[in-house]
Amino acid sequence: MLFRASARTVAVMALDGSLQLHLTEQFVHMHGYRPGASEMRSWERSIPALTAALNDAGLGDVEILLEYALPLNSKRADAVLAGTHPVTGEPSYVVVELKQWSQAEPDEDDPALCRIDAYAHAVLNPIDQVRRYCDYIVNFNGAVSEHPDRVNGVAFLHNATEFGVAGLRASEHDDYGQLFTGEQRGAFIDHLRARLSDKHPGAGSADELLSAKTAPSKQLMAVAAQEVREREQFDLLDEQQVAYRLVLNAVRKAKRSDHKEVVVVTGGPGTGKSVIALSLLGELYRQGVPALHATGSQSFTKTMRKVAGTRKREVQELFKYFNSFMTTERNSLDVLICDEAHRIRQTSANRFTPADRRTGKRQIDELIDVARVPVFLLDEHQVVRPGEMGTVDEIKAAAAAKGLGCHVVPLEGQFRCGGSDAYLRWVVRLLGLVSGDPVVWEPDDRMQLLVADSPQEMEAFLEARRARNYSARMSAGYCWPWSREPKPGDPLQPDVVVGEWARPWNLRGERSLAGAPPAALWATDPAGFGQVGCVYTAQGFEYDWSGVIIGPDLVWRSDRWVTDRTASKDPVFKRSTPDADVDRLIRNTYKVLLTRGMIGTVVYSTDPETRQKLRDLVGSRVDRDHAMA
Repeated sequence: MLFRASARTVAVMALDGSLQLHLTEQFVHMHGYRPGASEMRSWERSIPALTAALNDAGLGDVEILLEYALPLNSKRADAVLAGTHPVTGEPSYVVVELKQWSQAEPDEDDPALCRIDAYAHAVLNPIDQVRRYCDYIVNFNGAVSEHPDRVNGVAFLHNATEFGVAGLRASEHDDYGQLFTGEQRGAFIDHLRARLSDKHPGAGSADELLSAKTAPSKQLMAVAAQEVREREQFDLLDEQQVAYRLVLNAVRKAKRSDHKEVVVVTGGPGTGKSVIALSLLGELYRQGVPALHATGSQSFTKTMRKVAGTRKREVQELFKYFNSFMTTERNSLDVLICDEAHRIRQTSANRFTPADRRTGKRQIDELIDVARVPVFLLDEHQVVRPGEMGTVDEIKAAAAAKGLGCHVVPLEGQFRCGGSDAYLRWVVRLLGLVSGDPVVWEPDDRMQLLVADSPQEMEAFLEARRARNYSARMSAGYCWPWSREPKPGDPLQPDVVVGEWARPWNLRGERSLAGAPPAALWATDPAGFGQVGCVYTAQGFEYDWSGVIIGPDLVWRSDRWVTDRTASKDPVFKRSTPDADVDRLIRNTYKVLLTRGMIGTVVYSTDPETRQKLRDLVGSRVDRDHAMA
């Protein structure tokens, strides 16, 4: 929130020019950069229109929360009006989305979207926008989670005529999403009077909203229990069931005795960590226990939202990021499930973090502090970036420093790589991640491993598998520069170049371009084949067939692996990153890439000596017989 005051005070400050100055200063303080011209123009023109309506309605004592930050979210509502309901006498809140638009029309394909001349692309209908804000506040703010009727949402298009935006009303149908135009200013004033009393100041209601506990509401947990828990694929076996029960027992103990403890579940690729995480989430919601799921990966979190909340948008909001808890109240959750916890970083802050959110705390401490039972699921060999510190020892040390017990549950059985323990052992021996030299691959009936003599050969083999309805992807070490994404209509740049063969990296952004899916969906959208994935988009996912290009950053020389940091184009490696760390992270990167396949892996190295070593170890090569098999 950038500013709060009564409607009367805000109106005076808007008139004398001090409001915009104050909002700008607060914005710079919180975000570290100046607001854009359009945002400042909105403050200058839209806020006075809102305060004028409030004061004309006799509601000068209603409290206005400007640029109200949604809980555990980077989104902000333009304004929340806090007051007392004139009939019930209970706190009452009106969430307001302000628009300067003079006209807009619904998108012909989707009434939840609309088009205006100022934008080349469709934008969210403001009625749907404010409705989503209301839903989110009710789902996560304790002041209203048990009283959803205390919240109301309106879009106020103060420059618009009825004729100019009439088509948007197709989306209007409840108290969380209504629209008023400049022509309807009188109706807007009547609506405000119906929701907010002119006889009571709103400061107390504002205090209650701002000081409320942040947690999923009971209603949301009931929806999530059905949506997440009732999934046929969640069959937990052996130590998976042990880990699952241990967490549930820790939760019960914590609730009984005001007790707090840490649980760590550790295992390699495909051991079922994420299945445990989602099973826990569904069961906890069924029991009415406040919990959230968090990861450090945008791709993984977006996929979890898609998998677990495909039919219920509100369920998607239960999936957060590790840096969502910088200012969250201690023990505000009963359980926080930290999936892919090897991606925990030293700190949640980055160069875009607002100054008021820079607590100086380590990210691991934030995650432990926010819940009575923080649960960490991790694979230490998947730490691939400098600054990632999600290891068992680090978590145990952080727990011990707080005087907390820490239970560690190892997962042995695994379900990726065809369930082949032999293949996983071969990979970690190959890369020198455990003691002992690389060993010759002895084929089993679970996992196939082949060596390609060229990327063309690899791609043709994988394409043949796709023609038989298998999923397949190609990935590579970060050894080629990454071009800027093209403008709409332009082709993708073929950055990954090996001889005459060249393919683009996967996209970086959140929208599709040139037929390629957004970064978060590269591993799961069939259109991801044809781009080369990097470790950051492949990590956490699996597909039937995996093609891996080992670049010049890892080469075999005589009797050992040699890492060449100068061959890596990964911008996370700085001059200050020690050689030993770079060596470990490069090896871990290839461990991640080599363990994505469910049925088989095809590997190719750009280096001749390394290719020969792989041939000696693997034996099986991609050839015409394999391609047709």
